[in-house]
Amino acid sequence: QVQLVESGGGLVQPGGSLRLGCAASGSIRSINAMGWYRQAPGKQRELVAIITTGGNTNYADSVKGRFTISRDNAKSTVYLQMNRLKPEDTAVYYCYIPGWWGQGTQVTVSS
Repeated sequence: QVQLVESGGGLVQPGGSLRLGCAASGSIRSINAMGWYRQAPGKQRELVAIITTGGNTNYADSVKGRFTISRDNAKSTVYLQMNRLKPEDTAVYYCYIPGWWGQGTQVTVSS
């Protein structure tokens, strides 16, 4: 069993910043990819960003240049720094490792 505990999220004005964190614990032998997905109301869940153990990253086109994903392998933790947030970034953000999902954290961008 693996637990993913997310932190961060909340309400922010357009142009603002937020940082999400996700700590993995439990029956973890090795984690390759860690990442973030999001789901807005009425839309499908989509990849936001993903990072491998070696630090290779992949971002959705919509967040490139604004979001940065990072990880602390020693702590099995992944972070998502979100800058220059837009109303269209509003969604529930989910932490992900292959086979496991976090419970989700709400990010709302509104004035």
